[in-house]
Amino acid sequence: MLASLETIALETPTPHVLVARLNRPEVANALNTQMGRDLLALWTGLAAEPGDVRCVVFTGTGERVFCAGGDLKERNGMTDAQWVAQHEIFERAFLALLDCPIPVIAAVNGAAYAGGLEMVLSSDFAYAADTARFALTEVTIGIMPGAGGTQTLPRIVGERRAKEIILTGTPFTARQALDWGIVNALYPAEELLPAALATAERIAANAPISVRQAKRSIHHGLQMDLRSGLRFEIEAYNRMVPTEDRVEGIRSFNEKRKPVFKGR
Repeated sequence: MLASLETIALETPTPHVLVARLNRPEVANALNTQMGRDLLALWTGLAAEPGDVRCVVFTGTGERVFCAGGDLKERNGMTDAQWVAQHEIFERAFLALLDCPIPVIAAVNGAAYAGGLEMVLSSDFAYAADTARFALTEVTIGIMPGAGGTQTLPRIVGERRAKEIILTGTPFTARQALDWGIVNALYPAEELLPAALATAERIAANAPISVRQAKRSIHHGLQMDLRSGLRFEIEAYNRMVPTEDRVEGIRSFNEKRKPVFKGR
């Protein structure tokens, strides 16, 4: 399934790490219907059959743009029904990214506007080039964020900052994105992908069931009250007890060697 993607380029630069690039550089990696279908296939495919992939680095092709948002040229002249049908694909794709059990690191190589920023917000965490810029510009063209932005952004930056960003549609800098917690670190453009890959490799070296369960516990636990979240955490924790990787982790520690995790 993943081999047939038309608008996303895939590569595996190191074992267990997948690099997925939005690959429409001629139109600033804008999100069209086919890219929506490809993103849905990518994230649902990784959830259903991850193979040996343990971490994903998600970036854009080119040096200036991560994703400019929706392809407005494709949308020009759409009927209401066509618009709604296309957006249904986008909604499913973004939810699949949010629910992907494998960690996803966004490496924001350039401008991330509208749906592009919403993809960053739906990733697990993000690194950015120090020249990157960000915005949710939807209200400036008669719509509003509809791929999670009104929900994911305030959970990251707080309600008042999110209202300012969304209601003005004003772009902001990579430094502001860092200060507000939207990205975790900034790098010169040429150092961005190596830094993201280094983090992905570190994640991929850990026990994959443990990583997936920890991600699941954080993601779902934050939507619960504290006591419910703690109970959910213990259920996720107990999944590790009968695994071969748990035995290998303890054995390798006592034998003073690097563990070899197999995901089972």
